[in-house]
Amino acid sequence: MDEPQQGGPGLVVDFPAGAGPKVSRFVPAVSFDRRELSTILNLYGRKVADGEWRDYALDFLRERALFSIYRRASERPLYVVEKNPRLRHKQGQYLVLSQEGRVLKRGHDLETVLRVLELAVVK
Repeated sequence: MDEPQQGGPGLVVDFPAGAGPKVSRFVPAVSFDRRELSTILNLYGRKVADGEWRDYALDFLRERALFSIYRRASERPLYVVEKNPRLRHKQGQYLVLSQEGRVLKRGHDLETVLRVLELAVVK
């Protein structure tokens, strides 16, 4: 059996440990479960029927999930319902933000937090 010939000096490069390709771990995004989404969409449906809201957007990020509510698609959201599981043992993982970024309600129970939107009158 013939050995293949090497052309060149035949240098061996030793890479240090950890210098190989980076393997990123899959970090699941935070999302609303079926019950939470059903609660939000029930309120959303009532407000759409009343003509107050017309569009929504869902964002699932690494640390939080957002349900943004719009009067028109081209505007900033009127309200944002946020779920942040890191805060579940502290202030509560659910909160509602206004268009200005002010926290309207925060708590542990989604239905209680969403009551602030039931009473909200859109200007």
